[in-house]
Amino acid sequence: MANNTTIYDVAGAAKVSLATVSRVMNNPEKVNPETREKVLKVIKELGYRPNAIARGLASRKTTTVGIVLADVSRAAAAQLLGGISDIAKKYDYAIKLFTMAPEEDLKETLRKIVSEQVDGILLLNEELEKEEMDLVINHIQDAQIPLVLCNASYTDKDVPSVSIDYEAATYKLTKDLIESGKKNIYFASTVHKYSSNFFKLQGYEKAMKEANMEPNVFRTSGDVSISTLHFKELLKNHKIDALIGVRDSIAISFMNVAIESGYKVPEDISVIGLQNTKYAVLSRPQLTCLDTPVYDIGAVSMRLLTKYMANEEISDDNILLPHSVVKRKSTN
Repeated sequence: MANNTTIYDVAGAAKVSLATVSRVMNNPEKVNPETREKVLKVIKELGYRPNAIARGLASRKTTTVGIVLADVSRAAAAQLLGGISDIAKKYDYAIKLFTMAPEEDLKETLRKIVSEQVDGILLLNEELEKEEMDLVINHIQDAQIPLVLCNASYTDKDVPSVSIDYEAATYKLTKDLIESGKKNIYFASTVHKYSSNFFKLQGYEKAMKEANMEPNVFRTSGDVSISTLHFKELLKNHKIDALIGVRDSIAISFMNVAIESGYKVPEDISVIGLQNTKYAVLSRPQLTCLDTPVYDIGAVSMRLLTKYMANEEISDDNILLPHSVVKRKSTN
C-alpha cells in the first residue's frame, strides 16, 4: 500500500490541507502539536513514503497551480490569465491549463485534474449550471486541494471567491435605464442557466419589480449565428427600447440586428453589455458596458489561492472588487 499512497490520501484521511501535510514532513515546528500528531499518525497507518514529486509544497522546487476554464479563446479569459500569470511569476509557480467544455464528461475531467496533483486550483469556468458547480466544488474539496473561484459566482459563501457584485451592478444599470424613461427593458441571457448569470438576473429583476415593471428575460446562444436569428424574431414581435446583454457578444449581436432592422441606437434602443471586452470598442456604435476589472480579479484570485496553499491567515475569503460603468455611444 505504501507505494500507492499519495499525499492526497494522507490529507483526506487526516482532514487537513496538502500544505499542512507538507509542513508536517518538512517544517514540523510550524504546525501545532495536535495537528502534527494527527497527520503523523495517518502517515504511519497508511505507510506513506513521499517521493521526489509528491514531497509537498514546502520542499518542492515547483509549485503548480491548475487553471480550469471553459474556453481560452475568449477575451475575458485572456485578461484573467494575464492577472493570474503575473502573480504566479512572482511566486515562481508553474501553471497548468485545463479546459472543461460542455460536451466533455465532467467527472472524467475532474478525475484528470485531481490526478495531476496540482497544489491549488483557480476555477474560471462560469459556464456551469448550479448542479455542475456543486459537483466540481465538492470533488475538488474532497481531494483536499485549495480552491478559489475566479470571476465565477456561486451561491455558497463558504467557497473562496474573487469577483464583483454582479447583482448590485446590474440592479444599478437597470434602475438607471428605468429612470431615463425606458419602458420595455429586456435582459438577454444564455439558454443554459450558468451560475454567474444568476446574480446578474437577480439584479435586473429586482430593479424591474421595484418599478412595478414586468421583467423581460430572453435566452439565446453565445453563438452569433444563432443569436442573430433569435434577435430577428424578437424584434419582429416585441417592442424594445433597451437591452442588457450578459455578454458583450450577445449585446453587440442584438445591436447589429436592431440597426439592420431599421432601429437607431441609442435613439430608439439603448444597449448595454456586462463585460467590457475589447469587442465593446470595436462595435459601431461603441458599446456601453459594466467595467469588470478582469485583470485585477485574476491577480487577486491568485494571491488569495497562495494564502490558502501556504496556510496564511485570511481575513476575507469572498472578495468583491470595485466596478464601474463605461458609458459609450450605445446609450443616451
